[in-house]
Amino acid sequence: MQGDLYDPRCPTRLVLDRIADKWTVMLLVTLAAAPTRFATLRRRTGISQKVLSQTLRRLERDGLVSRHVFPTVPVTVEYAATPLGRTLAATLDSLRDWAESHIGAVLAAQRRYDAAQAAPASPEPGSSP
Repeated sequence: MQGDLYDPRCPTRLVLDRIADKWTVMLLVTLAAAPTRFATLRRRTGISQKVLSQTLRRLERDGLVSRHVFPTVPVTVEYAATPLGRTLAATLDSLRDWAESHIGAVLAAQRRYDAAQAAPASPEPGSSP
């Protein structure tokens, strides 16, 4: 099946919505590096337990993450990027790298924009105050 992003009925939009999520980016980049346990993912990302569970479940459903349960007491669960997930993680890691490399420029642009918005509007030439 070939997707068409510009077709409002195309499921490609659902996939883009998923991968545009900050948690997806953080989790896939982490899991592509090495299989990781739930608690470690939670500590590393700062994500809530509920949102982490939901995001991992969606990524597993999409075939991007695998879940392995170890028969220990208590049960140990480890997550890993699938081969499909690793192909996406490579692209997302480039996005992460861009964000980390350019955050200074983005923050400077935001400060300039905010300062310009806060400045009093100058009167139009020829208008009375």
